[in-house]
Amino acid sequence: MADSDSEEAAVLDNTDLTSPESENNMINTMVERETALLKKIDINVAESEKRSGKNTVNMQETYTVYLIEIRPANAAEGGLPVGDSPWRRYSEFELLRTYLLVTYPFVVIPPLPEKRAEFVWHKLSADNLDPDFVERRRLGLENFLIRVASHSVLSKDKIFYQFLTEEKGWREAVLETGFQDKADSRLKSLSATLRVKNPDKSFTDLKQYSDELNSAISHLLRVRAKVADRMYGVYKVHGNYGRIFSEWSAIEKEMGDGLQSAGHHMDTHSASVDDILEEEEHYADQLKEYLFYTDALRSVCRKHELIQYELEMAVLDLASKKQQREELTTGAVRVFSLKGMSSKLFGQESPEQRESRLAALQQSIQASEDAVLDKNQECREFMRMSWVEVKRFKEQKDRELREALISYAIMQISMCKKGIQVWSNAKECFNKM
Repeated sequence: MADSDSEEAAVLDNTDLTSPESENNMINTMVERETALLKKIDINVAESEKRSGKNTVNMQETYTVYLIEIRPANAAEGGLPVGDSPWRRYSEFELLRTYLLVTYPFVVIPPLPEKRAEFVWHKLSADNLDPDFVERRRLGLENFLIRVASHSVLSKDKIFYQFLTEEKGWREAVLETGFQDKADSRLKSLSATLRVKNPDKSFTDLKQYSDELNSAISHLLRVRAKVADRMYGVYKVHGNYGRIFSEWSAIEKEMGDGLQSAGHHMDTHSASVDDILEEEEHYADQLKEYLFYTDALRSVCRKHELIQYELEMAVLDLASKKQQREELTTGAVRVFSLKGMSSKLFGQESPEQRESRLAALQQSIQASEDAVLDKNQECREFMRMSWVEVKRFKEQKDRELREALISYAIMQISMCKKGIQVWSNAKECFNKM
């Protein structure tokens, strides 16, 4: 087996894409094993733990940490050295994702699970330390890591691998990359969005699609929460049937056994709603993931708008300098300028001064032409890479949401059949009275 350094380099620097044949890895979504990294290791967020400590402003707080474990995917063949099993806070996952957003702006970066419970029904606590919520978030964080590890570009990032394997020093390593200095401010991105003159229609359509997808999933989640709330009430009311039948059976001689049995079926039916709604929450989490994916799509659009805006500014700068060259060469001033007014007040420049200015201006024009070419190339390359990513995302979305909705429909059908069976059993009990 190769030594540790060569094994790690083989994963982090390998640029070959594997064949489309994939192995499904089920957490709460389907993820394809299409990268060298996932072929060598299995990634798990194994457990969560509640801790207390002081935050950055020296105040006591309670928070949750999550244990990341990786192990060789094939123990017989060996694999990467697994290193530490680090504990990570949710904020560290956020830092990793922000780093990936800045470093790979053309990628539709997988979203994190929600920080606080949203689209909940009344029984589910919205407390982010609630054990059920923490467990669902643990699964979501594991899914996020596998999403990143399954990506042909993101999986090769060394900072990501350090996040998985190094308990100490990771935060310092990610900050040393200087990614925060490269991050475009929200104000700058907003300015680009508002001021770009010729937005690309394909990205405009993509932004509109992401907004409409966000709206559709949001409405679906709200309806699901209302249905879950009503269903919980209906199931629990069956417990009243059970109580009444049991009390009634105590005063009946011939009908007593039948009423008691019917009441037992109703009690069982009433209690089953907790497991049903817990399963429903897992389907809701899959929908929420794609709700949050829409922001990743918009992030790609915002980055393109910024590049487009910078290209337009470079073109305007080049046009301005060419106009200055024309005015300097012909002596005709087309628009009011301070230099033109100075020439009228203090006399014309000498030929030597004009030649010197013309030479400097020509150099500046050449630099601006190079800048326009570079921005054009950057824009074309960004479009090429981002549309590969968008296509990949849409194929993944279509496949996974179709499977999730089919599974949800099957679950509802099964639930209704069980309800029918309960009443059929009750009917048999009544027939035997």
